[in-house]
Amino acid sequence: MKRKSFGRDAGLSLRMIFTGGLLGLLYVVFAVVLFNVLNVGLVPMLVIVIGLAFFQYYTSDKLALAASGAKIVERDEAPELHAMVERLCAMADLPKPRIAVVDTDIPNAFATGRSPKHAAVAVTTGLWRRLEPREIEGVLAHELSHVANRDVLIMTVASFFAMLAGLLTRFGLYAGMWGGGGRSNNNNNAVPVWLIVLAVSVVTYVLSWILIRTISRYREYAADRGSALITGAPENLMSALQKISSEMFRIPQRDLREVQAMNAFFIIPASVKQATAELFMDHPPLEKRLAALERIAREMGRPV
Repeated sequence: MKRKSFGRDAGLSLRMIFTGGLLGLLYVVFAVVLFNVLNVGLVPMLVIVIGLAFFQYYTSDKLALAASGAKIVERDEAPELHAMVERLCAMADLPKPRIAVVDTDIPNAFATGRSPKHAAVAVTTGLWRRLEPREIEGVLAHELSHVANRDVLIMTVASFFAMLAGLLTRFGLYAGMWGGGGRSNNNNNAVPVWLIVLAVSVVTYVLSWILIRTISRYREYAADRGSALITGAPENLMSALQKISSEMFRIPQRDLREVQAMNAFFIIPASVKQATAELFMDHPPLEKRLAALERIAREMGRPV
């Protein structure tokens, strides 16, 4: 199977490109406004930006594993899990990622890493206990699709610029409030620089927050489709998603809150509460994911 076929169809790819383009344009406009409103030194800012970019690029996988409490396991520690991943990687023509286990009762899984050669796939002990082997394979194929499509890198880059916008906002606010208000000092009736920066930053943050979640939802659809193509059995992932979602209601809220920082990585958010509008969700609604998988199953002639 060619890697380019991992869940990517023309319509979904166009929506991803369009949304990503809007996000990039938003950040460009934000930067232009700030550099015109504020007296920001370009060289120091570039040093900071490049340094942060390299740090996040090379440590994103380690940070995600550390944040979740995941432990890398060798073959002798989890032989069945290793065998599953090796079989799926052979089917998908992917290098085998590192394999990690998170010791928690919350049933979930995630992938991290900047590229297929520097990736890790993690599953929780709760997922391993609750799902059947065929369902676990569907989940693992979903995570491997994320790896193949470099989704972790794409979302890291998108989030990085959102973080950068926040840093620039603070810099601008401090420069405006403690620097005497910038150009507005020459005109008592002019709007203070810090107020302009605050307004621009709020708009940028809200729009980027929505666009990043839109991209995240598209990539979940693509990874679901990739799982169906790799395993040839979309009904297995459908069953897994339903089980994981229903089991979340059995997990104490305190435990769910402890892992909420990882929700963007998880195959199902670790929460029983649903957002009031899909626009603000980083994962598609379960019913829409199941409907999309059902359509794929019919196309493949599979029972659902």
